[in-house]
Amino acid sequence: MGYRVAVVGATGNVGREMLGILSEREFPSDELVAVASSRSAGKEVSYGDFDVLKVRALDDFDFTGFDIALFSPGSKASAEHAPRAAEAGCIVIDNTSYFRMDVDVPLVVPEVNRDALANFSNRNIIANPNCSTIQMVMALKPLHDLAPIRRVVVSTYQSVSGAGRRAMDELFDQTRKVFFNERLNPINFTREIAFNVIPHIDVFQPDGSTKEELKMVRETQKILDPAIQVSATCTRVPVFVGHAESINIEFDAPIGADEARAALENAEGVVVVDDPEKEEYVTPIEVAGESGVYVSRIRQDHTVEYGLNLWVVSDNLRKGAALNSVQIAEALVEDYL
Repeated sequence: MGYRVAVVGATGNVGREMLGILSEREFPSDELVAVASSRSAGKEVSYGDFDVLKVRALDDFDFTGFDIALFSPGSKASAEHAPRAAEAGCIVIDNTSYFRMDVDVPLVVPEVNRDALANFSNRNIIANPNCSTIQMVMALKPLHDLAPIRRVVVSTYQSVSGAGRRAMDELFDQTRKVFFNERLNPINFTREIAFNVIPHIDVFQPDGSTKEELKMVRETQKILDPAIQVSATCTRVPVFVGHAESINIEFDAPIGADEARAALENAEGVVVVDDPEKEEYVTPIEVAGESGVYVSRIRQDHTVEYGLNLWVVSDNLRKGAALNSVQIAEALVEDYL
């Protein structure tokens, strides 16, 4: 059986990636349409190697008769149009942050909490977590199953693609101008991003945290365990694609580095590349276009009773967004539709 599928936000970085992954994984669709804002209506986007789709306008798009809609049009558009699609009987898998903390909306990483999909019919909306949260909980879950996690301290090094296509253009333009001894004022960031690191993603909150950091805290607790305490510092780095995270974990019980490595090697979707003697570890440039969550630098933290350190890297446009959304759709088809 095939399904009628809509990709909303099809002209953006994540939307284009969704289309590519749907084709690559041969998702069972009888009809697939590309939807975006009215200013993108009529444009063409690629679906697979040979097919081209003409973009339809979201404002007046009728979701009646569609089975699944993969949404990535921005929070404001999702807030308006995702409930409209859900009311028409279409199951929405939303990549924006708008619905993530709603108590009756499942927040899902299929390898971690697939069972949460059982509640999808409450609103007919399923939320895709934040990109930095997804790769972290993928690494935490097999370890939490071995020994309960008490506390996590994470510092992220997030690529500019997480801020959209214009942010990628800004990094490119600023980098080029540096070599001509010119300056380009920041537009999409608060500081120059070329050859720099910016400790500021999303807006600041009253406690001094940024919204991105609070997402990692709250989403990890919703997906994995509300008892886990999370302290996050999120930074933007001059990398086009691929987020990296330095993660320090404190457990309630003993867990050795070798035991952790074995658990991670057996975890679905996780790839361990970790051999210090051979200088084997993973960096963002090596994972661009890859689907896994890569873990390196697995080692004991001797400053606490039961502690480990990890280095975790993933392509934020794939597993951090588009691939996870498609995997949710696949799980829906397998388990419920």
